[in-house]
Amino acid sequence: MSILTIILNIFLPPLAVVLKHGLGTEFLISLLLTLIGWLPGVIYAFYVNSK
Repeated sequence: MSILTIILNIFLPPLAVVLKHGLGTEFLISLLLTLIGWLPGVIYAFYVNSK
């Protein structure tokens, strides 16, 4: 995982997910979790981008 991905995971979780995996279910889940609360979006972005 690059430094840019880590920074985007923290500040803009949906953008980090879409750059790595494209528009799909991962992006939608990340967007929903980020809208519900910032921390769940960040945790999910780190999880998705680390696998």
